Formats: sequence, structure tokens, C-alpha cells
Amino acid sequence: MADAVVVGAGPNGLVAANVLASAGWDVVVLEAAGTPGGAVRSDRGAHPDHVSDVCSAFYPLGAASPAISALELERYGLEWRRSPAVLAHPLPDGRCAVIEEEAERTAEGLEVFGAGDGDAWLRLWGLWQEIGDDLVRALLAPFPPVRAGTALALRLRAAGGLRALRFLTLPVRRLGEEEFTGPGGPLLLAGSALHTDLFPEAAASGAFGWLMAMLGQRHGWPVPRGGAGALTAALVRRLESLGGTVRCGARVTEIVVRDGRALGVRTADGDAVRATRAVLAAVSAPALYGGLVDWAHLPARLRDDMRRFQWDHGTFKVDWALSGPVPWAAPGARRAATVHLGDGMNDLTRYSAQLATGTVPARPFALVGQMATADPDRCPPGTESVWAYTHVPREVTADAGGDGITGSWDGREAEAMADRLQARLERYAPGFASRIVGRRVLTPDALARLDANLDAGATNGGTASIHQQLVFRPVPGTGRAETPVRDLYLASASAHPGGGVHGACGANAARAALHGRAPLAFLQRLLSGPRL
Repeated sequence: MADAVVVGAGPNGLVAANVLASAGWDVVVLEAAGTPGGAVRSDRGAHPDHVSDVCSAFYPLGAASPAISALELERYGLEWRRSPAVLAHPLPDGRCAVIEEEAERTAEGLEVFGAGDGDAWLRLWGLWQEIGDDLVRALLAPFPPVRAGTALALRLRAAGGLRALRFLTLPVRRLGEEEFTGPGGPLLLAGSALHTDLFPEAAASGAFGWLMAMLGQRHGWPVPRGGAGALTAALVRRLESLGGTVRCGARVTEIVVRDGRALGVRTADGDAVRATRAVLAAVSAPALYGGLVDWAHLPARLRDDMRRFQWDHGTFKVDWALSGPVPWAAPGARRAATVHLGDGMNDLTRYSAQLATGTVPARPFALVGQMATADPDRCPPGTESVWAYTHVPREVTADAGGDGITGSWDGREAEAMADRLQARLERYAPGFASRIVGRRVLTPDALARLDANLDAGATNGGTASIHQQLVFRPVPGTGRAETPVRDLYLASASAHPGGGVHGACGANAARAALHGRAPLAFLQRLLSGPRL
């Protein structure tokens, strides 16, 4: 028995548990996997001498998150490290756009791509300095963000009112066309937007790309010293210091509901764990509704809404251990721990269009991490621990690359796709393959086996498109952690504000539990509207 049971020991579940434990609650976290962390863990799967981050690796949102900052994890062993440059996007002609530590140096580099592009970057940086902090607070707060939203509205008015608001709705392609004359600045923004499933032509993709780029300009894209698992370890240590418990290998199969109220959970081993105050589910919305909670306990409308729920794309990832640094042709790419690979805006649009039609891209956009560039502790001196991932369709209809990939992701298909991704790196870093001493391939199915929340390799808890954000996440309603079941709260990335290692989904659920179920039924009915 505990005051609260948290289902899932990923970052959102552990942040939620820490917030509750800080308030004096007795908390038990139940995790299906053998180790905590979810998508925030590290191992030596590519080579015994090299630490690889299994899923996520860079944490600009974590560095900016009020929820994580409030936990003071540095007191529990967390140490952030940063590379000399933040982000690089090399081009086939040898030029390279780079986000440097100082905005003025970033601007100097972008001026090479087009006259006035340095000033354009500084304008975007100036807008961030005006509204950025309030924007982050508003985005990560429970919806509606009354206090943070009011402050943001005042900042937006001072920053240009409707013109600033229009800026936030722009597709990233259009944003690049309006602000820059050369390709460098637009590619830094577009590559950042493609961390999600937002295409270059998608509404508000410009705002997301700008957000990620400016977070890098402000905080860098830091990594935990020693591996992503160090962030998880700090969260667990803090929780345990407050009397909380994490039980791994305890897969929850049912949330027990009686008279419309969550009473606790049952595990695959038959254990029943009573929750006297709340159950927080850090699982995907499809796994919760109709899965852990039977449809008999849920409104009929929710079942119809969940039929319309949209996942984000799958993810295909490769880890490499190298005998030396990545031999980038563009020197600027050697100083940044994060590197984006795409030949130009049209190449990114082509890749996105292929994903939209269920086609495995022939020339996949690659997000590359060279971890020793930021954290030398990851591997022996002079070597490098590298990974790259790209998105793939959830349902494959064709393969533009000619390898006959069908989406079964058997051994042949996994190796073919890994070779395709590796060829992208070889093109920008001739000699890359000659330095490989270890390789580990993670297909969408393999990622889902590591963390059930990564359904078919989806890392965002559902699409980041505007039709499933804010009051529409995960379904039309209030955009809050409360669920139709009393004392049950959704604490995963399927809840507002969505994907990213910021802990806000868990923190928001914990605060909702602490305050008790608010009288939101009328508002939820109002926002949901009549059945279509």
C-alpha cells in the first residue's frame, strides 16, 4: 500500500514520483523493464569500452525545464556537459552552418551563407530574449497556463503582437524564406523541427525549430556526464532519499477501478498494490485507455476519440564505436556533439513526403550524436562513441532505396537500413566506415521492446502536429493530466505538453494529484463539443 502508485519509471514517471515524495507522499514506482529510465538509459551495447545512449541523448529541454531544475539533481550526482559548439549542419559542398556558444559567433558563421543572414539570426535571438523564458514556462505548465500564459501574452504584445503570433505559426520552410537569403540558417531551424514528425511545410514547424535552436543558443544541448543513464540514476537516488521505492520487473497489467475511482494496480505476477490517494500512469494514452483501464470504466466518446489518436513516426537507430573521431569533411561539424545531415531544404521535404506516403526514404535525414565531443568519459581517449537515427513510416508501403524493405525489420532489413544510414555519414565523413570497431542496430520493434511507450519506435508519445497538441492532447478536452477516472492521472508524453525529456508531463500529473481532482467536467464538455 502507498499514497500513490506510479506506473512507469521513465523520466516523466520519476519526475512525478519525486514531486509527490517532496510533498511527503509515500510513493511506489512500478517498472516493467529490468532497469529504470525508459528512453533515458545508457549501456555498452555497441562495444564494451564505449557507452551508448540507448534512446535519447541530448537534453536542451531538460536544462530549461522548471520541473527538472526544481529537483536540484546536481545534488544527487547529475553533471551536465556540453560540446564546444552546439549544433552543426554540414552541406555537400563543404560549408557548415553551426550554432556556436555565443549568438554573435553563430551570426558570423551564417553571414558566409548569405548577406544579412547574421543579422537575421540575431533578430531571431532577440525575439527569444524577449519571450523565450515565458514561452517555455507557458508550454510546460498545465493547460491552460493562466499565470505563465498571461506573462507570455504581455511579452508577445511588446514583441510585435499579431506579427509575433504569426511568426509562431509559420512553417519552417516559410520562416527560412522570410528571414534568410542563404541555406545555413533555415537548415539549422528545419533540422531541429525534424526532431519531431513536423514536416518543413507543417504549420508551427518554424516555432518548434526556432524553440530548439534557441534553447541550444541559450543553454547548449547538454548531456549527462557518463551517459543518459546518469540522469535516471539521479532521479532514482533523489526519490529513494525521500523514502520512495522503484520496483523493476513489475509489469502492471491492470489499473483497478471501482465506482469510477482508481484504487490501485495489479501486476503480471498477480501482486495487488493499493493506492490510497492516486495512480499516475506514465504510459502512452493507447496503452492506458482500453488497455490498463477497461473501456467499461470509460466514456464511450473517449473510445471514439482514441480511434482517431495519431502516433508519430517510427525511429531507426544505429550505435557505433569508432577507433577515432568522425572524419568530417566540414571542419565545423567536428566541434558539435549534434550534427544534422540533409542536403538542403528540398531534400528534407522529399524525405518528409516519403514518410507521409509510407515510403522508406532513400536518403534519410540523419540526426547524429558524437558523444565524446561533449563528454570524453564515454569512451577511451582518442576514440568516439557515435549514434544516428532517422524516422521511418509506421506502416511501410514502399522502399525508395531499392532494398525491398517492407517494415518487417528482420535481420536483412535491419542491416540494409543500417547500411543506408551509415552511407549518409560516409558521404559527409569519408573514411567513417574504416574507423568502426562496433555497431549495434535498433529497429523500431527493438526500441519498443526496450520501452513499451516507444510503440513501433515512436518517441514523441503521439504526433506533435497542432491537431494533437494543447487542448487536443491526447484527445479533445482540457489538455490536462486528469482522466475520466477519479484519482487517475496521465503522466506520459501522450499528455500535454508532449514529447521531450523535460519531465513536465509527470510534474503536471503530480501537481494535479496533489491538488485533488479539480471540477473540470463542465469545461471538458464545453471544449469537447457535441458528437460528430
